[in-house]
Amino acid sequence: MKINTFAPDEHTFLQIIKSIALKPEKVYCIGSLPTGQSAAPSARPVTVAIVGTRKPTPYGKETTFALAYNLAKKGVVIVSGLALGIDAAAHKGALEAGGITVAVLANGIGTVYPASHRALAEEIVAGGGALISEYPPGTPAYPSQFLARNRIVSGLADAVIVTEAADRSGTLATVMHALEQGREVFAVPGNITSPMSVGPNRLLKQGAHPALSADDILEIIAPGLLQPQTQLNLGSNPQEQRIIELLRSGIRDGEELQRESHLSASDFSQTVTMLELSGLIRSLGGNRWTIT
Repeated sequence: MKINTFAPDEHTFLQIIKSIALKPEKVYCIGSLPTGQSAAPSARPVTVAIVGTRKPTPYGKETTFALAYNLAKKGVVIVSGLALGIDAAAHKGALEAGGITVAVLANGIGTVYPASHRALAEEIVAGGGALISEYPPGTPAYPSQFLARNRIVSGLADAVIVTEAADRSGTLATVMHALEQGREVFAVPGNITSPMSVGPNRLLKQGAHPALSADDILEIIAPGLLQPQTQLNLGSNPQEQRIIELLRSGIRDGEELQRESHLSASDFSQTVTMLELSGLIRSLGGNRWTIT
């Protein structure tokens, strides 16, 4: 793939990092850097960074995917670091929504780290997004570069969301960069007994904005992207509505959903299929479901 090189002031999407501490002199890029909507292609799109632990719980993966998916549906660009865990869930959520996502690498462009994310990196580029790095092609991934990379992840964004992170996590370094750069910081509330929710819960205690939905973020950074909701995403019949209500109550397992819905196996399967085709629910894999 072709590697392009930009100075931060040479592209609308990168100009926001001209003023950050230790700004990169060059940015190497594979793919397409985001631009504004067709009506204003020179404008910079609203951009949100989603970051967190490399070892998320199922709750962390689900909330990350949902936030990225719903933000991308509104035209928001999703930025993350292509790492395992939360980063990957954020990129995948944006891609599933047909949106644009940008991965900031901690190594030289042209090499994917971790190697297991090569296919994901290719999807990001094929989906109209980009892989970027301040490091020249061929530069290995050294530990110090991951922390340095975080200032660019936050610097490119209008807001940073932390979905799951331990108490002493590199993710919190991204938050420090975001605060220094004047970016809005959001955190997803989590179970107080979960080690992976200590970071976000502490950020909330310190004044971060709670992120319960994509609209929570847009209300603060891009209210113009919010659309009045004239009706709830309701099922077209009582069976569909019952399953939606069960999902809203927190049930995810297919067997439990069927049992609590009091539907036969065939009726349950047909109802779930119709809800999925309607875009009201999506599969989490392993016979687990969630609302879109």
